[in-house]
Amino acid sequence: MYLFKKTQALRQFLETYRSKNRSIGFVPTMGALHEGHLSLVRQSLESTQCTVCSIFVNPTQFNEASDLEKYPRTPSQDLTMLYKAGCHVVFMPSPEEVYPTGLDTRIKLDFKGLDQPMEGRFRPGHFDGVAQVVKRLLDIVEPDKLFMGQKDYQQFLIVQHMARTLSIPTEVVMSPIVREKSGLAMSSRNQRLGPEQREQAAALHQTLLQVEKWMAEFPPREVEQMALQALQQPGLEPEYFQLVDGQTLQPVSDYESPAAIVACAAIWVGGVRLIDNMILK
Repeated sequence: MYLFKKTQALRQFLETYRSKNRSIGFVPTMGALHEGHLSLVRQSLESTQCTVCSIFVNPTQFNEASDLEKYPRTPSQDLTMLYKAGCHVVFMPSPEEVYPTGLDTRIKLDFKGLDQPMEGRFRPGHFDGVAQVVKRLLDIVEPDKLFMGQKDYQQFLIVQHMARTLSIPTEVVMSPIVREKSGLAMSSRNQRLGPEQREQAAALHQTLLQVEKWMAEFPPREVEQMALQALQQPGLEPEYFQLVDGQTLQPVSDYESPAAIVACAAIWVGGVRLIDNMILK
């Protein structure tokens, strides 16, 4: 496994693969790796000939400085996990390397409303930061395939839209959510939960499982209200629960019209914000 911290050195190394027509897969992360990240790495290893994983806590996608400070950082543990998984290349740049002085890396893009609901409503500006860092990393790595987790469904759609709109020649691939035994979606933020809080947080997945049954009897808005009520439990503070069109992220008015329906939710557990979703159609 090779570790690079400088853009130029990484690009020179990857050119040896590119010149031989070998495909490159890319898994962007903010570190504090878990099995969910490793599943993306494995998917890349299976379908490309060189797998690059980046570890970079991107300052531009945090709304609050305190959240950026609290974000877990475990670089040595991350490198060990990637080595054992068989990852070929790790890119661990500094903020100055990703956002060098004099280079305008901001993205001016119409997201067609994908950035407005749910995460966009509660974390204004978040997706501008996500698009900015992903575009910058894609410019550096130039991968054939980009692997992203379903847990960040809204983020996946936005990055996919950006790649298409800007004609970036990278296929954006979504991988299924990896869950803990309790059903809790794996997340780097889970490291900040105590045992009791992890137990409480499992209610989110349990509620998502109930939704399919409720959909057989109740219209979308009622199902959303039932889900929010189900999440009004000790230790939990639900932020949103929405049934949305899987392509536009707009609220669904019925179950027949949309080609895809996704239940998306966010909750607070002991000061930690968690998101989850389930593809229902």
